[in-house]
Amino acid sequence: MTSTVDTATDTGRPAPRSGLVAVTRAPGWVRYVLLAVGLLVAFWLPNGLYPAVAVDILCWALFAVAVDLLLGFTGLMSFGHAAFWGASAYVTGLTAIHLGLPFPAAVLAGALAAAALAVPIGYLAVKRTGIYFAMVTLAFAQMVYYVANEWRSVTRGENGLQGVPRELFGLDLTDDYYFYYAILPIVLLGLAAAWRIVHSPFGRVLVGIRDNPARARALGYPVHRYKLTAFVLSGFIAGLGGGLFAVGHRFVSLDVLHWTTSGKAVIVVVLGGIGTLWGGVLGAGILVRLEDWLSFSGFEAIGLVTGGIFVLVVLVFRRGIWGSAVALATRWAASRRR
Repeated sequence: MTSTVDTATDTGRPAPRSGLVAVTRAPGWVRYVLLAVGLLVAFWLPNGLYPAVAVDILCWALFAVAVDLLLGFTGLMSFGHAAFWGASAYVTGLTAIHLGLPFPAAVLAGALAAAALAVPIGYLAVKRTGIYFAMVTLAFAQMVYYVANEWRSVTRGENGLQGVPRELFGLDLTDDYYFYYAILPIVLLGLAAAWRIVHSPFGRVLVGIRDNPARARALGYPVHRYKLTAFVLSGFIAGLGGGLFAVGHRFVSLDVLHWTTSGKAVIVVVLGGIGTLWGGVLGAGILVRLEDWLSFSGFEAIGLVTGGIFVLVVLVFRRGIWGSAVALATRWAASRRR
């Protein structure tokens, strides 16, 4: 049974303009200023926040960008990306514990394992679209969760992997402050890779497939192959974040594979702005900081607050925070030119 293609063209609505396109068309000095501000914030973050929270923001930013690469630029809503985030976390933890490799090598091994896992899952999933694709990815993620729970001799089941080392050629990285700056180059490379993907001819084809897959197929593009490639790349970037998350917490539990982890990543992307890329980074910072503040204030119903914010953003800021800000700036610039 094949599903219908749920695209803006099919429903008679124009596809929303990407906030990334508006930023790309901005004057060069604007882009350089935004880049400089982003780098300054990244270097300042552990000084203004608790370093462990800053580390979590970096990890979730990579995860959100990976989901947005699939959702915002390919038009595929995945509810199973926790499979790649969590699989990478387990492989990274096992590699670091049993082989004693430096943590960047362990994280790379985890990301490659996530990409390898994404190949068979993506091959079967990309043949579906819309809600069918979302449900297929969710089903596969739950299968991975079940395997991790039952394979106790390797994953240690509900006890999780404990004492994941932060080995890096004898450097003392037990302090989260120094660990933050150790992983920052890896995160920046992951974000730069995502930026290059969406700005490449490959990325332009993905947007074309998102907007009108029938036309892309008529032009001779192998739509399923492009979707599968995007799925694997997204799994790799999500794996980078999952591996860093495992080393950052020095512990891997079944929560990294739970379906709520996939749902949280989608909320982060919607909060920041779908199809904006950098909106995921902003959304990660807001949501992680909010959860940290609520937990320290003694408030237990954190999901109630985050869910309420999600509903508010969907109703009021349809393009997300970053997307809405870009739209306002674009309209202001257009009014100045008149």
